[in-house]
Amino acid sequence: MGAQDASPAALIQLASQAKRSLSRGISLMNNLHKRTELLANIAILIVAILLSVVLVKRFFLDSNKPDNQARANQLAPGDRVPVEGIDWAKSGRTLLLVLQKGCRYCTESAPFYQRLIKETADRNDVKMIALFPQSVTEGKQYLDQIGVNLSDIRQVPPAQVKVSGTPTLILVDQSGVAVDVWRGKLPPDAEAQVLSKLKG
Repeated sequence: MGAQDASPAALIQLASQAKRSLSRGISLMNNLHKRTELLANIAILIVAILLSVVLVKRFFLDSNKPDNQARANQLAPGDRVPVEGIDWAKSGRTLLLVLQKGCRYCTESAPFYQRLIKETADRNDVKMIALFPQSVTEGKQYLDQIGVNLSDIRQVPPAQVKVSGTPTLILVDQSGVAVDVWRGKLPPDAEAQVLSKLKG
């Protein structure tokens, strides 16, 4: 029987069933859409939490690791100074000046180095040695250029002495152990501390 032969009641019933089916389909689609949206929101929330955990761990909790590792690779008081050919026992204290030609802070520190040499000139218990990564000749030329008169100059790469930057001053005792280490251009109070330790 075709649609033309159907009674109006049958057509209304058929239309009503089609409407209910369509309504159920729309309802199922809405439910599916809501479930998909809920799952997507949960996935986004999980990713956001994981990303937050990674960022917090990386930038806050592990932020000291590289610093600690860098410190572990640097000379510290109490460490044996790994420089060959120096008889530490010949003087009570040895001050190593780890310098580098072209180092701005080394040049700016020249007046302090001149003062150190002047104040320890008549002392037999204090020895000063300049260590350069460049040749002894280049080191001597650089010291002459900045007016620092040191006769004991050696070519030693800073990394060998476990020093990562210049200038670095290392006060060494008679057994070759670092008593104190000062890094960079020193403020006046640190300069006074170096002089005090050399006098003591």
